[in-house]
Amino acid sequence: MIRLSRVSKVYRTENHRKVVLDDVTYLFDARYTYGIFGSNGAGKSTLLRLIGGSELPNSGQIFRDVRISWPLGFGGGFHPLMTGRENIKFVSRIYGANLRRVIDFVEYFSELGNYFEMPVSTYSSGMQARLAFGLSMAIDFDCYLVDEITAVGDARFGLRCRQAFEEKRGRSSMIMVSHDIGTIKAYCDRGLVLYRGKLVAFSQIDDAIEFYRKNL
Repeated sequence: MIRLSRVSKVYRTENHRKVVLDDVTYLFDARYTYGIFGSNGAGKSTLLRLIGGSELPNSGQIFRDVRISWPLGFGGGFHPLMTGRENIKFVSRIYGANLRRVIDFVEYFSELGNYFEMPVSTYSSGMQARLAFGLSMAIDFDCYLVDEITAVGDARFGLRCRQAFEEKRGRSSMIMVSHDIGTIKAYCDRGLVLYRGKLVAFSQIDDAIEFYRKNL
């Protein structure tokens, strides 16, 4: 269960105030998978970071009693001066995962070759995403946060990602952000639209899509 209780998130600059969430209360039921729609800049990725705990709300609380992943495909949490292998070891120890199993899986799955032994600072953004996605698939979570995961790698690697992702989906819930409506329809049971600081909820994905399209 993940529950947002009167959560607000606002970014302020000298001349601007951006409201991402405005006093939002919502319960994510672990029995369902959720797709989140919203216009560019609405704050969908920020919402995932709030749910995952890597960013804090300005007010309100977020309650979690499940093991939540970082946003899949995001490699920004790796230490740039450590190698891919060293980063995998570090994260595996934090999550109490089987070190040998995780390293073997990520090394095979990410297909980084010799770069696995090189500092992450030498990686392209795509390589970091492959490392992050492989690590996400190697560690079991109750709920996966997914931010545009279909953008990871070329077509062949993308197919491998979807196959691994499908296997995880059979026993874990997910909260997904994507601009690709077809992807959300394929993976998600329920739809949410982030609109003017509110989460507008729909029990049917098609209803969420219709609202989203009308309010782009």
